[in-house]
Amino acid sequence: MGNPYSIGRDCQVVLLWNGIRIDLRDVVGFQAEQQVKLQRSDPLNSVPVEFNTPAGWRGQFHIDRGSSALDDLIVAIEAAFWNAGIIGSGTIYQYVNETDGSTSTYEFTGVALTLSNSGTYKAEAIVTQTINFFASQRNRI
Repeated sequence: MGNPYSIGRDCQVVLLWNGIRIDLRDVVGFQAEQQVKLQRSDPLNSVPVEFNTPAGWRGQFHIDRGSSALDDLIVAIEAAFWNAGIIGSGTIYQYVNETDGSTSTYEFTGVALTLSNSGTYKAEAIVTQTINFFASQRNRI
């Protein structure tokens, strides 16, 4: 019998920036959380009504630095802005191997990135980088 629960190794993350795949060799952590905007009405003649409307997704992933791919991407994003005023966007694909043997694919669109930690360099230690993202929408494909 297989594992009845999702475990971290069941997930793969792929980043496309302006349609080009960025080779992030060793993604060691991925997290995403839905953002919502609270809507509330407090009518004088009735009980309060409250609900949420979707407001995108925020998350982060951690990469054990195996190449300059992430650093080069951030340099290219900055250069595109300072040289031409261009602000690019990306897409993140999350593939989850389900316990029943199927694969769920989630697409995060309209992605903006922030390299929140470019890594700490010290002797005999793996350099781990952290990238935060905002995505306009998450779709199942």
